[in-house]
Amino acid sequence: MQPANLFPLLVVLVGIAFALGYARSRAIASPLGGIRHLKSLPFYYAARAALWCGLPALIIFAFWLGFEDKVIQTLVVASLPEDLRPESAGRASLVLSQISNVASGALNPKYAPEGIVEAAKLLTTLREESKFMMTILVVCVAVLGAFIAWLRIAPHINAREKVESMLRKIFFMCAALAILTTMGIVFSVIFETVRFFQKISFIEFFFGTNWSPQTAIRADQVGAEGAFGMIPLFVGTLLISGIAMLVAVPVGLMSAIYLSEYASKRMRGIVKPLLEMLAGVPTVVYGFFAALTVAPFIADAAHAIGLDASTESALAAGLVMGIMIIPFVSSLSDDVINAVPQTMRDGSLALGATQAETMTKVIFPAALPGIMGGILLAVSRAIGETMIVVMAAGLAANLTANPLDAVTTVTVQIVTLLTGDQEFDSAKTLSAFALGMMLFVVTLVLNIVALHVVRKYREQYE
Repeated sequence: MQPANLFPLLVVLVGIAFALGYARSRAIASPLGGIRHLKSLPFYYAARAALWCGLPALIIFAFWLGFEDKVIQTLVVASLPEDLRPESAGRASLVLSQISNVASGALNPKYAPEGIVEAAKLLTTLREESKFMMTILVVCVAVLGAFIAWLRIAPHINAREKVESMLRKIFFMCAALAILTTMGIVFSVIFETVRFFQKISFIEFFFGTNWSPQTAIRADQVGAEGAFGMIPLFVGTLLISGIAMLVAVPVGLMSAIYLSEYASKRMRGIVKPLLEMLAGVPTVVYGFFAALTVAPFIADAAHAIGLDASTESALAAGLVMGIMIIPFVSSLSDDVINAVPQTMRDGSLALGATQAETMTKVIFPAALPGIMGGILLAVSRAIGETMIVVMAAGLAANLTANPLDAVTTVTVQIVTLLTGDQEFDSAKTLSAFALGMMLFVVTLVLNIVALHVVRKYREQYE
């Protein structure tokens, strides 16, 4: 059975286990005088039966799907004749691709070696057997788990406590899975970064002022050695992000204060949805707006006053990016300010403070952690934005602080580096991981600084 069909079957089995568990608990309680003589409500006995039915089967299902292809590919490669066995990981990928094409019919077996054709037949057989065995195992485990749970339904068993204990373990596993996933991503980036620094020196990467990662595939080509100085990219990123935050933070924060403290309910009901509509506009639309309207306007205005401005500039990208980020700052800050207890406002006003004094002296310090969280989210959005930068700021890695010049950012270069036909283990491709690692470190430092600011200026109330 296909996994897409097996999962709905498993859901049906879980539902049946729940219904049978519910019915058995009520049947056991009936001779005793009702469900009040049970240690828990019938719902918890039924939920326990459903968990016993679904949880082990789902774990087996997930592990099987996760390791099925790897095991089958290993067996198929091992079955190849000696002269067809791949000698490297890259060659193995090509051979497996050829075998898969023959097995799926995309490649005529007449044009493939005999060993490949036999391996394709083995691949098809193993896949069918694997699906059959997985179906049998998952269904058997689900039925067996439900049957055991059904047998263990008894009046003296506290099913609610056992279900809650099981749910706590599930929640812990979900949290641990999220942490392990994050660690896996970080370690994979670190591994590729180490490979990059085996090809390019630390000094060139951290202190170089020239970014030109174009390397030749052949050693005899012109320009075989690229330049990998990251400083122009991070300067461009900080320049555009700084302009965006100069637009987004004041406007967004003032909007939130107006909406939460000064606007009437009717005005708030009109303005807030309109403001939040900006968050739903696709970034490519902002890119069009920046490239076709804002950037030419800035260039014309600069030329009118005698300044030299590029048709693609950091100022245009930063301004439009700031407009895009306003809803993030405004909406999050508005929610945080509204969460401050009304008693604090009433107490401050009762002591004679004005509304502005109440806002600056009482509400804003109480809401500072949430506001900082919103600003941090906005900074992360500004640093990670790519589309607007590509369309409005260009791809040139210029080391400049002039907002009227064309610049580029780290994320844009990462996208550029990971597209094309360059070898995956080349310095050009691996430099994308080094840039990603540096971006991760910069974001981490920003978070630490923000936490320090919050702890220093936060006002705590009981």
